[in-house]
Amino acid sequence: MAPPFLSVDPGRPADDTVPPVRIAVLITHPVHYSCALFRRVAREPGIALTVLFGSDSSLRPHYDPGFARSVEWDVPLTDGFDHRIVPAWGADATPSFWWPFCRDLRRILKEGRFDWLWIHGYNRPSHWLAMAWARSLGIRVMIRDEAHDVSRRRSWLKRTVKPLYFAALNAAAERFLAIGSRNAAYYRQLGIPDGKIVSVPYAVDNAFFQAEDGTGRAALRQELGLPDGDPVILYASRLLRRKHPDLLLEAFRRLSPAAAARRPHLVYVGEGEMLAVLKETAHGLDTVHFAGFRGQRELRRFYDLCDVFVLPSVGESWGLVVNEAMNLGKPVVVCDQVGSAHDLIRHGENGFRVPAGDVDALAVALSAVLADPERASRMGALSRTIIDEWDFEADLRGLRMAVGLPPRNQEAS
Repeated sequence: MAPPFLSVDPGRPADDTVPPVRIAVLITHPVHYSCALFRRVAREPGIALTVLFGSDSSLRPHYDPGFARSVEWDVPLTDGFDHRIVPAWGADATPSFWWPFCRDLRRILKEGRFDWLWIHGYNRPSHWLAMAWARSLGIRVMIRDEAHDVSRRRSWLKRTVKPLYFAALNAAAERFLAIGSRNAAYYRQLGIPDGKIVSVPYAVDNAFFQAEDGTGRAALRQELGLPDGDPVILYASRLLRRKHPDLLLEAFRRLSPAAAARRPHLVYVGEGEMLAVLKETAHGLDTVHFAGFRGQRELRRFYDLCDVFVLPSVGESWGLVVNEAMNLGKPVVVCDQVGSAHDLIRHGENGFRVPAGDVDALAVALSAVLADPERASRMGALSRTIIDEWDFEADLRGLRMAVGLPPRNQEAS
């Protein structure tokens, strides 16, 4: 099922003599998820894309506070699309409210003669300044962000001020690129009109994950010490308190007798602040395994290996690991505060949504998947069907609509 929202005027007619729409993207630093999308956009007829990064720190081994370790990605980040590193204060700092603070943006935008500025993240002073510069130059602005109603705790003051803040954003931007239905609803709640909200869903490089052919599955089982035939529950994310990896461990202890009889194994992929606590709690359990940080190429092997994927986070803006696991045809169990839960998980059909912090509900959901392998297989097949429609092509349809380009099938005709 395609993403459900919205409609705007498709804009200018198809005409090969019309120059491409020139889009600048402003984003803090290269991230593998967004860079994969930029590569796809760069190949799109009628669009000329330039990505402006405030920092190139992620192109090198760098400290990631979420993983609490140095990280180096095993996939290319900035290959395949035009980009530049914008001079910025705080370029080597961990991205935050203030940093990186890009300089010379007005000159860069003016020289680029862009039609649109795509801001990724609306809550940074340098991005506010970029929007102001764009408007002064006659460049139209579109915003993409991850927030939804429970993506983070907001004080009474923030909740009071937020509508005023969004009134200013509404005046500055002509399009809001919604990553999912919950994000779109959040924009509406804060006064953004439907005519400005365009579906550009949070997607991953489906082809990259679907390329995993299972040939390394036996070797990975041997590496982890997993007996053949024993089912695998997978958690793959930063080991942060808000992601509740400890809740999953407790739910694992409470599996139903039917599920436990199959002797399932729980595998954690990732590192972070909860690692030591989890290892101490799991001491003596030979069915709990810690695989450490893994890059994207290795990670897709773990998705292929598992029987069910779990993300029990609270306040999770989306959870792209859910998309990744679904590309390998897996049932998924998520907390109902995970942003992707309401778009990608059909409760009881391809997985389960459980109340935030409810360990018993999590144990029941996991037991339901593990105790019936045939049902789990059907769930996984549906996951793959759903995610096939939630892809970069859906993003391109939304982006073309946002900037006034006709759908490609209309161009072909």
